[in-house]
Amino acid sequence: MRIPRHFSLIAALVAFASAAHAQAQAGKPAAPALDDATIVAIFDAANTFDMETGALAAKKGSTQAVRDLGKQLTGDQTTVRQQGRDLATHLHVTPTPPKDFPLVGAHADAMKKLTALDGKAFDKAFLEHEVAFHKAVIDAVTTTLLPALRNQDVKDLVTRVAPAFTAHMMAAQHLLDTAK
Repeated sequence: MRIPRHFSLIAALVAFASAAHAQAQAGKPAAPALDDATIVAIFDAANTFDMETGALAAKKGSTQAVRDLGKQLTGDQTTVRQQGRDLATHLHVTPTPPKDFPLVGAHADAMKKLTALDGKAFDKAFLEHEVAFHKAVIDAVTTTLLPALRNQDVKDLVTRVAPAFTAHMMAAQHLLDTAK
C-alpha cells in the first residue's frame, strides 16, 4: 500500500517527538533533548507550517469554504505562534528546531504537492492534509510533548490552544465529508 505524500509531514512530527522522548527517557544522548525549548520549537514549526498551507488554500481553494478555512488557519495559527514566541522570550529560551529537523523536508514536500494542484484536486488534497496534520499534532502533543514539558507556562499555553487544533481538524473533515 502506497502512503500519500502529505502523510510524510505527519509521520515526521510523530516520529521525531516520539523518538526524542523515548531516547531522553532512556537516558540516551543520541537524540536531541526534548526539553521545553525544543518543544516550543516544534510547536512554532507546526504553527508556521499550518499558516503556510492555510495561506495557500486562501489563494487556491476552489470553493469559498476552502478559502475561508485557509484564512482561518492562517489567522489562528499566526496568533498562537506569536503567543508561543512571546512566551519563549519571557522564558529566555530560543525555540530553535534541532539540526536535521524532519518536519522541514516533509513540509516542503507537502507544499510542493499542494502547489502543483488546482481546483477540486487541490481542495481534496488540502483538506486531507489538514485532517491528518491536525490529528498528528494532537496525538504528538497529548502523548509525547505535554508529558515531557517541565515549564507550567508552556504546558498552559499548549493546553489552552489544543481545542483550536481539534476545531481545525473537525472543520477540515466536515468540508471533506460534504465535498463527496
